[in-house]
Amino acid sequence: MIKLDSKITQELYSINQEHRVLLADGASVPKLGQGTWYMGENPGKQKDEIEALRLGIDLGMTLIDTAEMYADGGAECVAGEAIKNMRDKVFLVSKVYPHNAGLRNIAKNCENSLKRLQTDHLDLYLLHWRGSIPLEETIEGMENLIKTGKILRWGVSNFDTRDMKELVSLPKGSHCAVNQVLYHLGSRGIEYDLINWQKQNSIPIMAYCPIAQAGTLRRGLIQHPDLKKVADKHHATPIQILLAWCMRHDNMIAIPKASNTAHVLENARVNTFTLDQEDLQKLDQIFPAPSKKVPLDIV
Repeated sequence: MIKLDSKITQELYSINQEHRVLLADGASVPKLGQGTWYMGENPGKQKDEIEALRLGIDLGMTLIDTAEMYADGGAECVAGEAIKNMRDKVFLVSKVYPHNAGLRNIAKNCENSLKRLQTDHLDLYLLHWRGSIPLEETIEGMENLIKTGKILRWGVSNFDTRDMKELVSLPKGSHCAVNQVLYHLGSRGIEYDLINWQKQNSIPIMAYCPIAQAGTLRRGLIQHPDLKKVADKHHATPIQILLAWCMRHDNMIAIPKASNTAHVLENARVNTFTLDQEDLQKLDQIFPAPSKKVPLDIV
């Protein structure tokens, strides 16, 4: 566990709390949060994962995203332990499987998530991806959960522009607070129309995998010499540049996962510098923005 000077901790907390995104209902959330994908899968790593999430909260990354799918609820259990005695500091997000998003199951599955998270409500509950259950039924289930106080607001995940247009055309579909989608420098398809459409409709985007998943693409991004030059210019790391690039949009929330305290601290320092136009142009040359509509990337 990294031990930080209290002054540094407070400075980073203040910086990260200042960078916020406004939701349609007037609530605001930090632009930089914490993801939990792949947490809860290895009992031997649970202590480190809990410490990482707690450090992130201390450093102002007070939005935590999880899902009933992650480790079959194991990630929710980890998040629940991490937020003990500090639930009031956290904007808590979880997601429901599509096959559990009908009126028959959504209330029960939300309650199961709440038990694992050791809380009585979620700040935001998302449909993980679109399935066979009609959107009208999921909306009704979400609105019922709001009425009973189990959730404060709802949203979706992995919806492309056509899906979002259909959603908001339905009764109370415009209550959708957020759409969570994959977005990073190597996957820019949502820039063609989704980002602008959501901005026009006051629905922020929550970017998962903002520094790309492990593998060839991630290595290609982080090890690219031009990206390293931008990082050196700002006395930053390539990971920090990727995060800063993602959060350059004012309607964008990023939820990188960091399962150890060193990576949490690296993420937490991303708001201490700003990419300029020269940086953005250089990064555009590495991985250009899309010139046509492409299918939504889903991992």
